[in-house]
Amino acid sequence: MSEKYRSMEASTGTDFMSEALSHGGCKTRAAPPDDQKTPNEQAPEKPVIHLGEAPDGGLTAWLVVVAASLILFSTVGLSNAWGFFQAYYEEKLLRHISPSTIAWIGSTQYALVYLPALVTGRLFDLGYFKIPCFACSCAIVVCTFLIAECTQYWQFFLVQGLVFGICCGIMVGPALVVVSHWFYKKRGLALSLTAIGASCGSTMFPVMAQNLIPLIGFKWTVRVFGFILIATLGVSNTLLKRRLPPANVRGGLFNLEVFRNTAYSIFCISGIMVFLGLYTELTYISVSAVAMGVSKDYSFYILAIANASSIFGRLTAGLIGDKVGALNTMAAFTAVAGIVTFTWPFAKNETQLIVISSIYGFSTGGYVSLFTVVAVAMGEIEDSGRRVGMFMSLAAFGAIAGPPISGAISTASGGFVEAGYYAGSIIMCAVVLLLWARYLHLESLQEKC
Repeated sequence: MSEKYRSMEASTGTDFMSEALSHGGCKTRAAPPDDQKTPNEQAPEKPVIHLGEAPDGGLTAWLVVVAASLILFSTVGLSNAWGFFQAYYEEKLLRHISPSTIAWIGSTQYALVYLPALVTGRLFDLGYFKIPCFACSCAIVVCTFLIAECTQYWQFFLVQGLVFGICCGIMVGPALVVVSHWFYKKRGLALSLTAIGASCGSTMFPVMAQNLIPLIGFKWTVRVFGFILIATLGVSNTLLKRRLPPANVRGGLFNLEVFRNTAYSIFCISGIMVFLGLYTELTYISVSAVAMGVSKDYSFYILAIANASSIFGRLTAGLIGDKVGALNTMAAFTAVAGIVTFTWPFAKNETQLIVISSIYGFSTGGYVSLFTVVAVAMGEIEDSGRRVGMFMSLAAFGAIAGPPISGAISTASGGFVEAGYYAGSIIMCAVVLLLWARYLHLESLQEKC
């Protein structure tokens, strides 16, 4: 940071700026007008901490990335392995229940990974972080062991859909935001590395299940998952820490003033639409593989291939996002995901399905690894937890409705072609909204964001 800029900061005597430092070329908008102090209003004394002071590295910062990645491994990773549970429940445990009804367990879980972020983001800004994280870690472990004992639909829905999903949601939002405390110029890369944890979990759990169930059965396989979560969540609770002090920003739990920023509003709408379609292929790809003649044993690996590919997508998106802008990168990756969703039902053999699932996993990784970067950039860092939480909570409505809608379309049509058309179209509409939000945020077509 130049001496000239430092002197300008000292002369203003306030944290409020019309435009903050840019992140990777993506301008950070100022906080809503209700946060601005009037000249005659006495501002509370607090340390002035600017984004540029983030260490962007160091042992502590990277250990925080490791801790957050382990949280995503344990929460989002196991949630994204729902495609395995969907196929297994349809075939074995819940054969008398329709696929669309079973999908409500997974979609509820998906949605609740994001929905509680409205509350947890606000609590994180206020300083409540470690205790909720530890309590939910314990509850997630208990729920995992209870899944092994469930036999009825309502039991799976309550334990795996509701309680497990809520606890995941309480942990995921703050884990993503706290990484932003430690990184500024390398924030896209740091969050992408964090998101790789989710991909690793999404890959490992289905592969483990496929190999362990024939040897030790479903119950002990799920119990093994529980023991793994004890280790990963134990380490993450030890290493995770915030850098910036709590900030009691104005606006309450759900700050409607934020939506005066039209770009942020459009970005939130695009999030709802993305999740209406994005989880369709992830949920039904194993089932569709069996329908097109792939062996049941191998169909579980299709899901693992998609999730493994997202590891490379998340890392690539982070590297590109820091160079050309997070919104630009998200829009390109999401467009590819929409195109692949259109083509997925037309795969004729195992090889084509592997190619499609690989591209799909790679492209979806770009969206889920960068949406936090954009939400943080559209306001002040002190309010970032609430802003990210609001976006995630709104996007959850798309996540909870998307897979059941696709399942109902598939059941009514007798195949996955119409479901692919539905999901692909929704995703492409979301891409248009992402580009619109980009233009509104920058008010330019040349700058990167």
